Amino acid sequence: MIRLHTILTAAVLTIHCHAAPPRPNIVLIYGDDVGYGDVGCYGAEGVSTPHIDGLARDGLRFTNGYATSATCTPSRFSLFTGKYAFRQTGTGVLPGNAALIIRPGSATLPAVLRDAGYTTGAIGKWHLGLGSEAAPVDWNGEIRPGPLEIGFDYSYIMAATGDRVPCVYVENRKVVNLDHADPIRVSYTHNFPGEPTGITARDSLKMDWSHGHNDSVVNGVGRIGFMTGGKAALWNDETMAATFTGKAEEFIESAKDKPFFLYFGTHGIHVPRLPDKRFLGKSTMGPRGDAIAEFDWCVGEILNTLDRLGLAENTMVIVSSDNGPVLDDGYKDMANEKLGEHKPAGALRGGKYSIFEGGTRVPLVVRWPGKIEHGVSGALVSQVDFLATFAALTGGKIDADDAPDSQDMTAALVGKSEQGRESLVEYKGSGNESGLALRKGDLLYISPGVTREKLGPWKFVKTPAPGALFDLASDPGQTQNIAADQPEKVKEMRRELAGIVKKGK
Repeated sequence: MIRLHTILTAAVLTIHCHAAPPRPNIVLIYGDDVGYGDVGCYGAEGVSTPHIDGLARDGLRFTNGYATSATCTPSRFSLFTGKYAFRQTGTGVLPGNAALIIRPGSATLPAVLRDAGYTTGAIGKWHLGLGSEAAPVDWNGEIRPGPLEIGFDYSYIMAATGDRVPCVYVENRKVVNLDHADPIRVSYTHNFPGEPTGITARDSLKMDWSHGHNDSVVNGVGRIGFMTGGKAALWNDETMAATFTGKAEEFIESAKDKPFFLYFGTHGIHVPRLPDKRFLGKSTMGPRGDAIAEFDWCVGEILNTLDRLGLAENTMVIVSSDNGPVLDDGYKDMANEKLGEHKPAGALRGGKYSIFEGGTRVPLVVRWPGKIEHGVSGALVSQVDFLATFAALTGGKIDADDAPDSQDMTAALVGKSEQGRESLVEYKGSGNESGLALRKGDLLYISPGVTREKLGPWKFVKTPAPGALFDLASDPGQTQNIAADQPEKVKEMRRELAGIVKKGK
């Protein structure tokens, strides 16, 4: 009897010794237009971001973390599919009534994690389209396909952006608070009879427009596109951050008893920048700086929820952004005039819409207590790698044909290696090869074409053939094009970029 007990005890101990460690919950907080220099731990001036800075102190801050694109829709497409957006037509910045651009049933980031046993939730900005070309969205009925058809168990989203109609929240497949006696109609070609616009009602706007953004007026703000109806369902810009954060907290609470993945795409700090009144004056930079403070508050609320529920120790939290920064992006909110010494892109050149580094190199902070040593990493990491990396972390399965551009960067993401990628492609989101660049080591090759720099109003810069070459180690601001000095390196990197593009055709 004693011998049998000893054998059984040893067997149990052996099983426990070889048991796999618990899989982490994953919370991805995806800021909007948050630039490389917009948070304190990356050198921000004029605004305090204590929650993100604390996350960086306890975790790993990356100096070479990249979104795949310099605009929002293609970055989100690549994040969820593990595929560079330039490989698929129609992945540029979408109108609010666009069809879903990710094929339902495909191997997406949420689908892979859901199949691995995770509860998956999408909260906040979507901007990947809803409905299909064959069956456009009926905002007054069931809205599908959408997040639930590409792998999410729950969603509470805005269809596109804060400056585009329809200005309503969609929970799973229904518009929130819709009154069917006041149906919603949306158009991106014509206004509806009797509805004011940012032109006809300009004197009454709470935030004036500088360019565009003068179609339908919702909550005293001109938007892109036209809508009518749905008055009870319209959002309030000033409470949007709190609404989305509250829904994110509710999702964590409901999913806490099993592994979960939360994609929290904040509206902040995208235009129109109308933070809640408690954040007004929290920065020296006006609405844009105050919106950064509000974004940091959102991060803090999520961290507090994880602490309160005892989930922090086994949760990987990632904070990043969909593209680089922009100042005047259509509204007169004093973003340029009140900038002061703050440098939204840090030492980098360009920002949103630009193929220069400021367009795609963004903040990337990762914390997983006890699993990630705190510090700073120079590893080259792209958000296109999240699919393969999270699959490896969680036991998720992807086929050889899935996520063609995603690489398992687990070792780099948890700080075990500074190797990262050998190279990555940057994309300005224009839909053609002239908007592409290849980073390899410290060198960046930019293909011939025209791109923006500055942060709005923009300056346009032409890169002549055969392209531009920069050494980012000695010249992070990309002031010296060394292509003429290294023609063979230009030829080599141009050939490599062409091969990567061809690989997906």
